[in-house]
This record gives sequence, C-alpha cells and structure tokens, in this order.
Amino acid sequence: MVEDTGGRTETSSRRRFILAGGAVGIAGLAGCSGGSGDGEAGAGLDSGDEDGGDGGDGGDGGSGDPMLADASEFDPAEPGWEENNYLMTAVSENDYFQGSQTDLENMRNQDVEEIAHGSPPRELPDDESEWVDPDPLIFVDKPGESGQSQYQDTIQPLLDRLEETTGRTVEWQPVDSNAATVERFRAGRGHLGDISTGTSAFGVNLGGVVPFAVPISPSGQFGYRLLAVTRDDEHDIQSVDDFARDDVKIAHSEPASNSGNQAPSALFDQFFDVTAGEDYEVNFSGGHDQTARGIAASDYDAGPICSTCVDDLIGSTEDIDYDDFKLVWASNPFPPGPMVHRYDLHPDIVEGIKEATIGTDWTDTEYAENTGEAEYVEIDYKNVFNDILIIQRYNGVEYESGNL
Repeated sequence: MVEDTGGRTETSSRRRFILAGGAVGIAGLAGCSGGSGDGEAGAGLDSGDEDGGDGGDGGDGGSGDPMLADASEFDPAEPGWEENNYLMTAVSENDYFQGSQTDLENMRNQDVEEIAHGSPPRELPDDESEWVDPDPLIFVDKPGESGQSQYQDTIQPLLDRLEETTGRTVEWQPVDSNAATVERFRAGRGHLGDISTGTSAFGVNLGGVVPFAVPISPSGQFGYRLLAVTRDDEHDIQSVDDFARDDVKIAHSEPASNSGNQAPSALFDQFFDVTAGEDYEVNFSGGHDQTARGIAASDYDAGPICSTCVDDLIGSTEDIDYDDFKLVWASNPFPPGPMVHRYDLHPDIVEGIKEATIGTDWTDTEYAENTGEAEYVEIDYKNVFNDILIIQRYNGVEYESGNL
C-alpha cells in the first residue's frame, strides 16, 4: 500500500469539489441501493472483521465469506452492496452487465448547462471552404479489448450501408490502441468511426470528433458497469475498503480507461475513502482481459473491470468461468463508446452517416447478431457524457496525447 502522506488533504478537497459541483448522476454512478448521501452509497461496507458476522470463518454455507449471498437473492434493482457479495454468476443470470433504455433516457434528459470538463465538440466552420468532402471516407474502428484489431467482416454491413447513404467509398481502418484512434482523427486520416468511452473526451479535445450516437443491444440494453472484482476464494476481500490492505495487490487496466481506471479512481475515493495511488499501488495490467486473467491466476488479488468486457472474455474462453470471480461492488451503467464523426465533414456526408446509423434499424440482422448493436440513439455529448467528464475532472485529467 502506498503510504498516505499529505496527499489525503488534496483528495478531501477534491471530494468536496465534486459534491459541490452539482454532479447530477455521480451518486447514481456509485450504484447506491438506498440513495442516502454519504453512507448507503457504498462507502463503509463493513467487512465484518471486528464482529465476525454470524458465519464466522465458515460463512453462510461454509463459504468462508459471511457476506457472500446466494445468486437467488440477487435483486438487480437493489443489490445491497453494503451487505452482500455475489459470485459473478448472479450478475450474469440477471442481465446486470448493462443498463436499460430508461437509464439512457435519464442521461439524455439531464439538465446540464455546460461541459463539465474540457471543451465541447467543435462546430462546423462557417466558411464552407473549410468543409471536408473526402472520398474515400475512412472509418476508424477502435481496438478490441486486448488491443487486437476488430474483424472487418463483423462491421462490413455497416460499411456497405454507409456507402449507400453517403455516396462515398468507405474504407475500414482498424487501430491497435486508443491513442492511435485519436491520432487518426487529429491528423485528418479518420473521418468517422467508433471510440471507447474513456477516450471520447480525448477525441473531442484532441481529435476534433463529434460524438453523435450510442448503440442499443437487440434486447434493449446499453452501456456497461464498473465491477469491483476479486477471486471467488478471496474470503477476506469483502469490500473496496479491503483494497487498501497491505497484502492486497490491485490491477487497473490502463490510464485512459473509464471503468478500468478513471471511474474507480474517482468513485472508490468518493464513496469508500480509498484513493488509488495512495491507499493502494496501481498496477496497470494493459486491459480488462489482462486484469480478469490476472485475478483468476492470482497475479492480482482484485481490481475494477468493465462488465461487458469480462462477460465477453468468459464467453470466448473455456479456462475462466463466472464462478471464478466474486463481486464486492458495482456501479450504475456508463454510456458505451459512441459513434463519432469529424467536426468539419460536409453536412451532406454527416446526414448520410446519421441515416446509416440513427436512421437504420439493424434489428434481426447479421450485423446486430455479430456486434450486439441493433440500433443507434442520437445523443448530446454534453448530457450523456456528463458523468464521465465529472469523473475525469475529479481526477484532474489533462487532455494530452501522452495521457492516453
């Protein structure tokens, strides 16, 4: 654990700042079940070390963790994280990895007057000579979870539709890092595409992108959650509070990741008084897959993980299962990575891009089956990404390429 010196004073100051800043959804992001301001929001999960709990070392059913509840007791509306741990099976069986369209509508309808951090997306230039009318259009596809490029045949139906609606040839350009995504747009070598949640503000501030839509799944779900995860046999880790112990090794994914670093750095501090980099050493694993595999293999003891990432990993491998992981806390949903376009694209091209995405129903198509994206919903970046920007403001994020 990193020794807590004078840094706690600064952290407390930041804590007061975020609460005073009117963060409409920040308490919700904590996944609080009761909604009382400071305690019920997940802070102070009593590990039971002092009182021992009713189960002693054996716990309920001999599990060794007195807070471990049965999957049948999991209520998605009221998980009760201050009282319960669950194996990841409970989350999987209850479709808790993502949020609902109601959650998205709440984000879209937030009354946000100005951008919480950084600059707003740039406006289309008034001078038409500055408009960009490229042929081909370059579609920049964000990297897969482990940094690998996505497969073109997965996204090809969307590329074909874009060619129909824009009248331009569309070339697919995969990248192997979030930094490469932003650089493509910044240099004018990318015109539209998708970008990860945590990288979106970097894209806006450095790459000139305009986030305009987010995907909805065939079942009507969207986004993902931050999960605080440990191994199923780590009976002494029952809360994020325990991440601060000297004998617990914590993994984060990578610096710019929302659920893998930015959100836990803010929310663990806000609701558990556990500060990454002060109360525990941050070990960057390189990605959510690496964090999950590292926890399963005992390279790490616990860490924050993107819910849909670990779900995809478990679904694609035979050596890791949901029951290998225990959850001690989860956030409310975050928005998924958005569709974006360059700010200076010709309006006719932007109209065609929106027709192929927002204006096209992908339900019951091969594209929806392969990508999990059945429709695209128009967004205002200022509203839907408000909580993400508040988290990055809280963490003092500076939008520089070296911070990706």
